Amino acid sequence: MSDPYLDQEVAGQFRIVEKIGKGGMGSVYKAEQPDMNRYVAIKILHSRYLSRSDLVSRFRREARAMSQLSHPNTARVFLYGQLDDGACYFVMEHLVGQNLAQIVRADGAMDPKRALRIMIQVCSALEEAHQAGIVHRDLKPENIFVTTQGGIRDFPKVLDFGLAKVTERQMRPGSMVLTQQGMVFGTPEFMSPEQAHGKTLDARSDIYSLGVILYELLTGKLPFDAKQPIEYIQLHVNATPIPLAKRRPEATFPPGLEDVVMAALAKKPEERYASAAAFAAALDSVLQAEAGTGGPISLPTPIPAVPLPNEAPHIEPLRGPEKPNTPWLMLGVGVVLAVAGVIALVVAFGRGS
Repeated sequence: MSDPYLDQEVAGQFRIVEKIGKGGMGSVYKAEQPDMNRYVAIKILHSRYLSRSDLVSRFRREARAMSQLSHPNTARVFLYGQLDDGACYFVMEHLVGQNLAQIVRADGAMDPKRALRIMIQVCSALEEAHQAGIVHRDLKPENIFVTTQGGIRDFPKVLDFGLAKVTERQMRPGSMVLTQQGMVFGTPEFMSPEQAHGKTLDARSDIYSLGVILYELLTGKLPFDAKQPIEYIQLHVNATPIPLAKRRPEATFPPGLEDVVMAALAKKPEERYASAAAFAAALDSVLQAEAGTGGPISLPTPIPAVPLPNEAPHIEPLRGPEKPNTPWLMLGVGVVLAVAGVIALVVAFGRGS
Protein backbone atom coordinates (compact mmCIF):
# COMPACT_ATOMS: atom_id res chain seq x y z
CA MET A 1 0.00 0.00 0.00
CA SER A 2 1.49 3.32 -1.10
CA ASP A 3 1.80 6.22 1.31
CA PRO A 4 -0.96 8.79 0.59
CA TYR A 5 1.31 11.69 1.52
CA LEU A 6 4.15 10.90 -0.89
CA ASP A 7 4.37 13.45 -3.71
CA GLN A 8 1.65 15.54 -2.02
CA GLU A 9 1.96 19.32 -2.03
CA VAL A 10 1.78 21.07 1.33
CA ALA A 11 0.88 24.74 1.83
CA GLY A 12 1.48 25.45 -1.85
CA GLN A 13 5.27 25.45 -1.43
CA PHE A 14 6.47 22.04 -0.22
CA ARG A 15 6.41 18.68 -2.02
CA ILE A 16 6.80 15.49 0.03
CA VAL A 17 9.43 13.22 -1.52
CA GLU A 18 10.31 10.60 1.11
CA LYS A 19 9.29 9.17 4.48
CA ILE A 20 12.25 9.41 6.87
CA GLY A 21 10.71 8.46 10.21
CA LYS A 22 7.68 6.83 11.77
CA GLY A 23 6.21 6.70 15.27
CA GLY A 24 3.03 5.68 17.03
CA MET A 25 1.39 9.06 16.52
CA GLY A 26 2.56 9.98 13.04
CA SER A 27 5.36 10.15 10.52
CA VAL A 28 8.14 12.48 9.45
CA TYR A 29 8.76 13.21 5.76
CA LYS A 30 11.46 14.85 3.74
CA ALA A 31 10.06 17.52 1.44
CA GLU A 32 11.56 19.88 -1.09
CA GLN A 33 10.90 23.61 -1.16
CA PRO A 34 11.89 24.64 -4.71
CA ASP A 35 11.45 28.38 -4.19
CA MET A 36 14.01 28.32 -1.36
CA ASN A 37 16.20 25.63 -2.97
CA ARG A 38 16.22 23.54 0.20
CA TYR A 39 14.79 20.47 1.88
CA VAL A 40 12.63 20.56 4.99
CA ALA A 41 11.13 17.95 7.30
CA ILE A 42 7.35 17.73 7.72
CA LYS A 43 5.94 16.03 10.80
CA ILE A 44 2.37 14.79 10.31
CA LEU A 45 0.00 13.58 13.02
CA HIS A 46 -2.11 10.68 11.76
CA SER A 47 -5.59 11.88 10.77
CA ARG A 48 -7.11 9.01 12.77
CA TYR A 49 -6.00 10.80 15.95
CA LEU A 50 -7.95 13.99 15.25
CA SER A 51 -10.62 12.80 17.68
CA ARG A 52 -7.99 12.54 20.43
CA SER A 53 -7.91 16.07 21.80
CA ASP A 54 -4.98 15.23 24.09
CA LEU A 55 -2.78 14.10 21.19
CA VAL A 56 -3.75 17.04 18.99
CA SER A 57 -3.00 19.34 21.92
CA ARG A 58 0.40 17.70 22.41
CA PHE A 59 1.21 18.07 18.71
CA ARG A 60 0.23 21.73 18.65
CA ARG A 61 2.14 22.33 21.87
CA GLU A 62 5.30 20.95 20.28
CA ALA A 63 4.93 23.19 17.21
CA ARG A 64 4.13 26.24 19.34
CA ALA A 65 7.01 25.69 21.78
CA MET A 66 9.60 25.13 19.07
CA SER A 67 8.38 28.09 16.99
CA GLN A 68 8.98 30.39 19.97
CA LEU A 69 12.63 29.38 20.25
CA SER A 70 15.44 30.74 18.10
CA HIS A 71 18.55 29.18 19.63
CA PRO A 72 20.74 27.53 16.96
CA ASN A 73 20.82 24.30 19.01
CA THR A 74 17.02 23.98 18.93
CA ALA A 75 15.42 22.55 15.78
CA ARG A 76 13.59 25.36 13.97
CA VAL A 77 9.89 25.21 13.06
CA PHE A 78 8.75 27.23 10.05
CA LEU A 79 5.03 26.54 9.64
CA TYR A 80 2.04 24.81 11.24
CA GLY A 81 -1.25 23.80 9.60
CA GLN A 82 -3.70 21.08 8.55
CA LEU A 83 -3.81 18.98 5.39
CA ASP A 84 -6.89 18.38 3.25
CA ASP A 85 -7.72 15.21 5.20
CA GLY A 86 -7.58 17.20 8.45
CA ALA A 87 -4.24 15.80 9.61
CA CYS A 88 -2.13 18.30 11.59
CA TYR A 89 1.40 19.00 10.45
CA PHE A 90 4.33 21.28 11.05
CA VAL A 91 7.32 22.09 8.87
CA MET A 92 10.77 22.14 10.46
CA GLU A 93 14.37 22.19 9.36
CA HIS A 94 15.68 19.02 7.75
CA LEU A 95 18.58 17.51 9.71
CA VAL A 96 21.16 14.99 8.56
CA GLY A 97 22.99 12.97 11.19
CA GLN A 98 22.15 10.75 14.18
CA ASN A 99 20.57 11.17 17.56
CA LEU A 100 22.59 10.50 20.70
CA ALA A 101 20.92 7.13 21.28
CA GLN A 102 22.00 5.95 17.83
CA ILE A 103 25.55 7.19 18.39
CA VAL A 104 25.91 5.38 21.73
CA ARG A 105 24.39 2.18 20.31
CA ALA A 106 26.82 2.25 17.39
CA ASP A 107 30.00 3.49 19.08
CA GLY A 108 29.58 2.80 22.79
CA ALA A 109 30.62 5.26 25.48
CA MET A 110 31.70 8.66 24.19
CA ASP A 111 35.01 10.41 24.82
CA PRO A 112 34.38 12.65 27.86
CA LYS A 113 35.57 15.85 26.16
CA ARG A 114 33.30 15.26 23.18
CA ALA A 115 30.36 14.48 25.46
CA LEU A 116 30.92 17.64 27.50
CA ARG A 117 31.13 19.86 24.41
CA ILE A 118 27.86 18.46 23.08
CA MET A 119 26.06 18.79 26.41
CA ILE A 120 27.23 22.38 26.93
CA GLN A 121 25.48 23.30 23.68
CA VAL A 122 22.35 21.39 24.71
CA CYS A 123 22.31 23.28 28.01
CA SER A 124 22.53 26.55 26.09
CA ALA A 125 19.44 25.64 24.05
CA LEU A 126 17.55 24.61 27.20
CA GLU A 127 18.48 27.85 28.94
CA GLU A 128 16.63 29.80 26.24
CA ALA A 129 13.59 27.52 26.59
CA HIS A 130 13.58 27.84 30.38
CA GLN A 131 13.88 31.60 30.20
CA ALA A 132 10.79 31.55 27.97
CA GLY A 133 8.91 29.53 30.61
CA ILE A 134 9.16 26.24 28.67
CA VAL A 135 10.21 23.03 30.43
CA HIS A 136 10.89 20.19 27.98
CA ARG A 137 9.83 17.31 30.32
CA ASP A 138 10.93 14.53 27.94
CA LEU A 139 14.66 14.95 27.43
CA LYS A 140 16.37 11.73 26.36
CA PRO A 141 19.13 10.78 23.88
CA GLU A 142 16.56 10.16 21.13
CA ASN A 143 15.49 13.82 21.37
CA ILE A 144 18.98 15.25 20.87
CA PHE A 145 20.06 15.07 17.23
CA VAL A 146 23.71 15.58 16.30
CA THR A 147 24.46 17.08 12.91
CA THR A 148 27.00 19.30 11.12
CA GLN A 149 26.06 22.97 10.75
CA GLY A 150 28.14 25.70 9.14
CA GLY A 151 31.07 23.30 8.96
CA ILE A 152 30.85 22.66 12.73
CA ARG A 153 30.70 18.97 13.61
CA ASP A 154 28.89 17.57 16.65
CA PHE A 155 26.31 20.33 16.50
CA PRO A 156 23.34 19.14 18.62
CA LYS A 157 19.70 20.04 18.00
CA VAL A 158 17.06 19.62 20.72
CA LEU A 159 13.86 18.04 19.36
CA ASP A 160 10.36 17.00 20.42
CA PHE A 161 8.84 19.56 22.76
CA GLY A 162 5.56 17.60 22.65
CA LEU A 163 5.34 17.40 26.46
CA ALA A 164 6.56 20.94 27.06
CA LYS A 165 4.66 23.07 29.57
CA VAL A 166 1.97 20.52 30.45
CA THR A 167 0.16 22.94 32.74
CA GLU A 168 -3.39 21.70 32.11
CA ARG A 169 -2.75 18.38 33.84
CA GLN A 170 -0.23 19.58 36.44
CA MET A 171 1.46 16.16 36.17
CA ARG A 172 -0.53 14.56 38.99
CA PRO A 173 0.10 10.88 39.71
CA GLY A 174 -2.79 9.59 37.60
CA SER A 175 -2.14 11.81 34.59
CA MET A 176 1.64 11.63 34.78
CA VAL A 177 1.69 7.95 33.92
CA LEU A 178 -0.79 7.61 31.08
CA THR A 179 -3.53 9.07 28.96
CA GLN A 180 -6.54 7.18 27.60
CA GLN A 181 -4.38 4.81 25.55
CA GLY A 182 -1.44 4.44 27.91
CA MET A 183 0.74 7.26 26.55
CA VAL A 184 3.61 7.96 28.93
CA PHE A 185 4.17 11.54 30.09
CA GLY A 186 7.93 11.47 30.10
CA THR A 187 10.32 8.54 29.74
CA PRO A 188 10.95 6.48 32.92
CA GLU A 189 14.68 5.97 32.28
CA PHE A 190 15.23 9.75 32.25
CA MET A 191 12.58 11.04 34.67
CA SER A 192 13.48 13.27 37.58
CA PRO A 193 12.34 12.10 41.04
CA GLU A 194 9.80 14.92 41.22
CA GLN A 195 8.39 13.99 37.82
CA ALA A 196 8.02 10.40 39.02
CA HIS A 197 6.14 11.76 42.05
CA GLY A 198 3.83 13.79 39.80
CA LYS A 199 4.87 17.14 41.23
CA THR A 200 4.91 20.50 39.48
CA LEU A 201 8.12 20.74 37.45
CA ASP A 202 10.60 23.50 36.78
CA ALA A 203 13.90 23.82 34.91
CA ARG A 204 15.72 21.63 37.44
CA SER A 205 13.72 18.60 36.32
CA ASP A 206 15.21 19.01 32.84
CA ILE A 207 18.67 19.34 34.41
CA TYR A 208 18.23 15.95 36.11
CA SER A 209 17.32 14.42 32.74
CA LEU A 210 20.38 16.04 31.17
CA GLY A 211 22.47 14.48 33.95
CA VAL A 212 21.13 11.03 33.08
CA ILE A 213 21.85 11.62 29.38
CA LEU A 214 25.41 12.74 30.13
CA TYR A 215 25.93 9.72 32.38
CA GLU A 216 24.88 7.43 29.50
CA LEU A 217 27.17 9.22 27.05
CA LEU A 218 30.11 8.79 29.42
CA THR A 219 29.51 5.14 30.35
CA GLY A 220 27.26 3.67 27.67
CA LYS A 221 24.85 2.72 30.44
CA LEU A 222 22.22 4.30 32.69
CA PRO A 223 22.92 5.27 36.34
CA PHE A 224 20.85 2.34 37.64
CA ASP A 225 20.37 -1.33 36.80
CA ALA A 226 16.73 -2.11 36.06
CA LYS A 227 14.65 -4.12 33.63
CA GLN A 228 11.19 -2.56 33.87
CA PRO A 229 10.00 1.08 33.72
CA ILE A 230 8.55 0.88 37.23
CA GLU A 231 12.00 -0.12 38.53
CA TYR A 232 13.64 2.92 36.94
CA ILE A 233 11.06 5.20 38.52
CA GLN A 234 11.64 3.67 41.94
CA LEU A 235 15.43 3.93 41.58
CA HIS A 236 15.31 7.58 40.46
CA VAL A 237 13.36 8.33 43.61
CA ASN A 238 15.28 6.20 46.11
CA ALA A 239 18.65 4.91 44.89
CA THR A 240 22.13 6.42 44.68
CA PRO A 241 23.52 6.41 41.10
CA ILE A 242 26.29 3.92 40.40
CA PRO A 243 29.65 5.81 40.32
CA LEU A 244 31.09 6.52 36.87
CA ALA A 245 34.32 4.67 37.67
CA LYS A 246 32.39 1.56 38.70
CA ARG A 247 30.31 1.68 35.53
CA ARG A 248 33.38 2.07 33.33
CA PRO A 249 36.47 1.06 35.34
CA GLU A 250 38.77 1.05 32.33
CA ALA A 251 38.12 4.76 31.60
CA THR A 252 39.84 7.84 32.97
CA PHE A 253 37.45 10.71 33.62
CA PRO A 254 38.52 14.36 33.99
CA PRO A 255 38.91 15.50 37.61
CA GLY A 256 35.69 16.88 39.05
CA LEU A 257 33.44 15.40 36.35
CA GLU A 258 31.93 12.82 38.71
CA ASP A 259 30.98 15.54 41.21
CA VAL A 260 29.30 17.64 38.49
CA VAL A 261 27.29 14.70 37.13
CA MET A 262 26.20 13.60 40.59
CA ALA A 263 25.16 17.16 41.46
CA ALA A 264 22.88 17.18 38.41
CA LEU A 265 21.46 13.84 39.60
CA ALA A 266 20.69 15.02 43.14
CA LYS A 267 17.33 13.74 44.41
CA LYS A 268 16.23 17.16 45.67
CA PRO A 269 15.83 19.88 43.01
CA GLU A 270 17.32 22.52 45.32
CA GLU A 271 20.57 20.52 45.47
CA ARG A 272 21.01 20.53 41.67
CA TYR A 273 22.19 23.34 39.43
CA ALA A 274 19.52 26.02 39.49
CA SER A 275 19.68 26.65 35.74
CA ALA A 276 20.88 25.06 32.53
CA ALA A 277 23.39 27.92 32.23
CA ALA A 278 24.87 27.01 35.63
CA PHE A 279 25.13 23.36 34.60
CA ALA A 280 26.84 24.39 31.34
CA ALA A 281 29.30 26.55 33.30
CA ALA A 282 30.14 23.57 35.52
CA LEU A 283 30.74 21.34 32.51
CA ASP A 284 32.92 24.01 30.94
CA SER A 285 34.91 24.34 34.18
CA VAL A 286 35.70 20.61 33.94
CA LEU A 287 36.98 21.10 30.40
CA GLN A 288 39.04 24.12 31.44
CA ALA A 289 40.54 22.27 34.41
CA GLU A 290 41.43 19.33 32.17
CA ALA A 291 43.21 21.75 29.83
CA GLY A 292 45.08 23.32 32.74
CA THR A 293 43.25 26.63 32.57
CA GLY A 294 40.41 28.16 34.55
CA GLY A 295 39.54 27.99 38.22
CA PRO A 296 37.84 25.46 40.51
CA ILE A 297 35.02 23.17 39.37
CA SER A 298 31.60 24.76 39.76
CA LEU A 299 29.23 22.92 42.10
CA PRO A 300 25.68 24.02 42.94
CA THR A 301 24.71 26.00 45.99
CA PRO A 302 21.52 24.59 47.56
CA ILE A 303 19.25 27.55 46.78
CA PRO A 304 15.74 27.10 45.32
CA ALA A 305 15.40 28.23 41.71
CA VAL A 306 13.28 31.24 40.82
CA PRO A 307 9.89 30.14 39.37
CA LEU A 308 9.82 30.19 35.57
CA PRO A 309 8.08 33.11 33.85
CA ASN A 310 4.30 32.67 33.60
CA GLU A 311 4.31 29.74 36.00
CA ALA A 312 3.02 30.03 39.53
CA PRO A 313 5.22 28.54 42.26
CA HIS A 314 4.07 25.20 43.61
CA ILE A 315 2.69 25.49 47.15
CA GLU A 316 1.98 22.40 49.20
CA PRO A 317 -1.47 22.49 50.87
CA LEU A 318 -1.64 22.90 54.64
CA ARG A 319 -2.30 19.67 56.47
CA GLY A 320 -4.47 19.36 59.56
CA PRO A 321 -3.91 16.93 62.43
CA GLU A 322 -4.15 13.31 61.39
CA LYS A 323 -6.79 11.03 62.76
CA PRO A 324 -5.63 7.79 64.38
CA ASN A 325 -6.74 5.66 61.40
CA THR A 326 -5.23 7.94 58.73
CA PRO A 327 -2.04 5.88 58.21
CA TRP A 328 -4.11 2.77 57.44
CA LEU A 329 -6.30 4.70 55.02
CA MET A 330 -3.25 6.15 53.26
CA LEU A 331 -1.63 2.71 53.13
CA GLY A 332 -4.72 1.30 51.40
CA VAL A 333 -4.82 4.13 48.89
CA GLY A 334 -1.09 3.73 48.27
CA VAL A 335 -1.47 0.03 47.51
CA VAL A 336 -4.27 0.73 45.02
CA LEU A 337 -2.24 3.46 43.28
CA ALA A 338 0.84 1.26 43.17
CA VAL A 339 -1.06 -1.61 41.52
CA ALA A 340 -2.63 0.80 39.03
CA GLY A 341 0.78 2.26 38.26
CA VAL A 342 2.31 -1.15 37.56
CA ILE A 343 -0.54 -2.07 35.20
CA ALA A 344 -0.26 1.26 33.40
CA LEU A 345 3.47 1.02 32.92
CA VAL A 346 3.23 -2.51 31.56
CA VAL A 347 1.13 -1.20 28.67
CA ALA A 348 2.91 2.13 28.30
CA PHE A 349 5.96 2.58 26.15
CA GLY A 350 9.17 3.95 27.59
CA ARG A 351 12.18 5.27 25.69
CA GLY A 352 10.51 5.15 22.31
CA SER A 353 7.71 7.47 23.31
